[in-house]
Amino acid sequence: MKRFINNFIPKEKFARIVWIVMVILAFFLGWLLSSGNHETPSGAIQHPATGSEEVSLWTCSMHPQILQPKPGKCPICGMDLIPVKKSERSENPRQIYLSESARRMAEIEVAPVEKKYVVNEIRLVGKIEYDETRLKYITARVAGRIDRLYVNFTGTPVRQGDHLVELYSPELISTQQELLQTLNILNSFPGETSPDLKDPFERQLHSARERLRLWGLTEAQIEKLEKDRQSTDHITIYSPIGGIVIEKNALEGSYVETGARIYTIADLSRVWVKLDAYESDLPWLRYGQEVECETESYPGEVFKGRLAFIDPVIDKQTRTAKVRLNLANPDSKLKPEMFVRAIVKSKIAAGGQVMDPSLNGKWICPMHPEVIKDNAGRCDVCDMPLVRAEELGYVNTAQLKTGPPLVIPASAPLITGKRAIVYVEIPDSPGNYEGREVELGPRAGNFYIVNSGLREGEKVVVKGNFKIDSAIQIQAGKSMMNPTAGTSVSHQHGAQPIATPGSDESPKKGAQLTEIPDHFRQQIEEIYSYYFAIQQALSHDQLETAIRSSADLQKALQKIDMKALPADIHQSWMPIFSQVNKASRELGDSKNISTARQNFYALSNAILEMSHRYGSSTHRLLVYHCPMAFDNKGADWLQNKEGTENPYFGSAMFTCGSLTADLTSITKANSAGHHHEQ
Repeated sequence: MKRFINNFIPKEKFARIVWIVMVILAFFLGWLLSSGNHETPSGAIQHPATGSEEVSLWTCSMHPQILQPKPGKCPICGMDLIPVKKSERSENPRQIYLSESARRMAEIEVAPVEKKYVVNEIRLVGKIEYDETRLKYITARVAGRIDRLYVNFTGTPVRQGDHLVELYSPELISTQQELLQTLNILNSFPGETSPDLKDPFERQLHSARERLRLWGLTEAQIEKLEKDRQSTDHITIYSPIGGIVIEKNALEGSYVETGARIYTIADLSRVWVKLDAYESDLPWLRYGQEVECETESYPGEVFKGRLAFIDPVIDKQTRTAKVRLNLANPDSKLKPEMFVRAIVKSKIAAGGQVMDPSLNGKWICPMHPEVIKDNAGRCDVCDMPLVRAEELGYVNTAQLKTGPPLVIPASAPLITGKRAIVYVEIPDSPGNYEGREVELGPRAGNFYIVNSGLREGEKVVVKGNFKIDSAIQIQAGKSMMNPTAGTSVSHQHGAQPIATPGSDESPKKGAQLTEIPDHFRQQIEEIYSYYFAIQQALSHDQLETAIRSSADLQKALQKIDMKALPADIHQSWMPIFSQVNKASRELGDSKNISTARQNFYALSNAILEMSHRYGSSTHRLLVYHCPMAFDNKGADWLQNKEGTENPYFGSAMFTCGSLTADLTSITKANSAGHHHEQ
C-alpha cells in the first residue's frame, strides 16, 4: 500500500488529503456529540426543541417581568409560575387565550352578569344613651328649705306619683293664708250680694289656687286645705314619671331658689342608640330603616329598632355623622353607655336607590318611625301628619317596575382611579378573554351595580383577573390596567425594603395621602391600636404584653380582605403588609426584650410608612426619635399621646427622645379631602 501511494500520489497532495480527512472526521465527531444531550455552561440539560411554536414561556402572574423557559417559583414572591404559549396569543391586543391547564394553574373563575336586588350591609358602632324625651327634672317651684329628701342616692327606681321632697316655704304659708282669707270673705257675703262686688274676690281666690297648683300642690291637697281651713308650711313634691334617679343635686337642709334642680329622673323603658356612620355609608341610610343591634353583655341577643334621626352635619374630626334609633327596653337590659354593634341591611334597586318592601306604599310619622300605617292620617304619639315613605328617600312603586339592577361580583372589576376594567369570557369560547372598560355604579355589599358596558348573561372573570392582565402585558398586548404603557406593571408582593424614615426615599411629611376605601381604613385603624399597645408595653418593660399584642396585630392583619382593594391600593399596600407581617411575627417569637425591641424597630419603620401613606382618622400620630438607640444610630417610633415613652430603652431611659413630627393634622386634613371628593 505504501509503495502504491508513493508511486501514484505525490507527497504534497497526500498531506493535503490527510488534512481534509481529519477535518471531516472532526465535523463527524461533533455531529455525533450534538445528536445527544449536552450540558450548557450553567449545567442545565437542554432537550431537543420540537414544535418550538408550542413551547411555553413561564411567568409570574403578579410580576410579569419574570420570564422563565420552564416552570418553577417566582424569585420575587414565591408564587407558582404560569405558562403562556406563543401559539395561544391573540391578534387582538386586548384579548388572550389560556389553555385549560393554564386556566387551572392561574385559578381562573368566572361568574355571570345578572339582574337581581342586592343587599348592602352597613356595619356601625356606637353606644346607648338616655332618651332625651323621657328625661324629667325635679325642680323647686317655690323658694324654700329642703327639710327631707325621700330619695337619698342616685340609681334609685321611682314610680310615677312617689313623693320625693318635703320643702318648707314661707311663700307657701302666705299664699295659703291669702286663699283662706279670701274664701272666708266670699262665704260672709249674703246670697243677694251683687256679682260686681264678689267678682274681685273670686278672681283673687282663683289666683291663689292657681299659684298653689303651679307650686306643685295637687287638687286633692288644695281641696283638703279649703275644707280643713288649716294651712301648712311644707309642700311635698311628687315624681311626674316612673324611672331611675340619675342625678341628685341638693342636700337636706339646703335652701333652694325657684327653678333650682333637685333630681333628674330618666325613664329607661325606651332608650336611644347613637351610632357613627361614615360619609360613604350615608347614601344607604334612610329614616325608618330597621336596624339590628348587639351588645357585649348579651351576646347573640338581637335588639331591633328603626332609624329615627340622621345628623345633617358631619363631624370635622371623625368625618362621621351621628345616626340614632329608638329601642324599646321593657326589661331594662340596655343601660346607657353600653357599647353597641349594629347592622343596617339596605336593599338596593335599579339606579342604586334604596328600597324597603315593608314600607312600600306605607305612611310613616316623620318624628316616630315606629308609627307606620297603610293610609294617610296622624301620628298616634305626636299627632303630626303622616308622610309617604317615598318622600323619605325610598324607591317608589313606579320605579320598582323597572326591575332589579344589573350587578357583578365586587371581585370582578379592576379599579384604577376612575376607570373600572373587567375581563369578559368570549361566548362559546372557553379560555378566550377580552378586556372591557365599564361604568360602575355604587358598591352594594359583595356586588357592584353596572351602569353600562355589560349585558345580562355575559360571564366576567372574578378570580385571576390580575393574572390575565399580566399575561396580556407579557405578550406585548394592550393592558387594560395600564393602557398607555408599553411594558409590564409590577405588582409588588415581595418583601421589598421600606425606606427608613428620614431617608431620601421615605415619604415626605405633608405628602398627599393615598385615597383608600372606608372598610380598609377601619381595618388599618385596628392595626394602629395594636401597634400602640406594643409600644406602650415595651416602654414599660412588659415583654409578655408586647408578645400578646403582636399576636393580636397578626390576627388583625390577616382579616384585611385584599381581594376587595382597588388595584392601585393593593399595589401600594403589599410591601407594607409584608414588612408589618414579618416584623410582628418575629416580635411575637422574641425570647427576650432586647430582641423584641430590634423587631419593634422594623415594625415601626413599616407603620411609619403606613401612616405617611394612609394616615389615620381616629388616632393621634406623633413621631418620636431617640438618638441613642442601637449604639447611637437612632430610631423612630409612633405614639398616640404626648410625652416620651421610649420603647427601645424602657425604664432605663423612659423619657429619652423627642417629638419630631405630628402627623395628626396632616392625615386628618388629607383624609377630609378624600372623603370630600368621594
